[in-house]
Amino acid sequence: MVINLRGLLKNRNVLCGIFGLFVLSATYLQITELLTSGPIAIAGTKTEQKVVALTFDHSWGNKFTPAILETLKQNDQKVTFFIMGPWALKYPEVAKQIAADGHEIASHGHRHQNYGDRTAEWVRNDLQTAHAEIKEATGVDCSLMRPPNGSYSKESLNTVDQMGYKTIIWNIDSLDWKNPGRDVVIERVIKRLKPGGIILMHASDTPQQTAEALPIILDRIKAEGYKIVTVGELITNYAEGGVLRH
Repeated sequence: MVINLRGLLKNRNVLCGIFGLFVLSATYLQITELLTSGPIAIAGTKTEQKVVALTFDHSWGNKFTPAILETLKQNDQKVTFFIMGPWALKYPEVAKQIAADGHEIASHGHRHQNYGDRTAEWVRNDLQTAHAEIKEATGVDCSLMRPPNGSYSKESLNTVDQMGYKTIIWNIDSLDWKNPGRDVVIERVIKRLKPGGIILMHASDTPQQTAEALPIILDRIKAEGYKIVTVGELITNYAEGGVLRH
């Protein structure tokens, strides 16, 4: 495109308009940067390496947990479990086994309520309570958390960050909690694999097909050339391009 600078200089209205657009664009970028600055909800990492983090939310029950843990042990895979404080206290031996098996323990809060709808004080109290409960059951001081239902706000992100936690979401959703069928769960995960992805699954009693789908998912992930890591490993060792904002 050829720009007639002499003509633009003669036409002050056009020149002022162009200058105004530049000013507006710069202002928009500054405002956008201000609004998006601060702690974020991490959905994955920017990497070219074929690696994914497999995660399980756990809030109630123990019907399928033993099978899930056994499958992970047989396949020598370490994953991240986001567990709720009350669940850890109700099933302390299972919570201890998760840690003893080498899996990463993270927090899923104390009450299964949306952080995005709550005040900073409520979020702080919920996360502090869960931290103490999980520590009592497992001996682990968590530093990663996933808000129930993936709900968060700028205020909750700031509160969580001030408490020394990172908010972790996901970008590969199995939808296993909907019980769509074993094969649907498998295909949802495999078709969405991407370098630096975080996979969401559940180990609670509601998803009835997760334990059955897991061995196949692990085999398929391996067949696609991917390595499974914990969330902590993902954001520490496989984020050469940074992290992905949810």
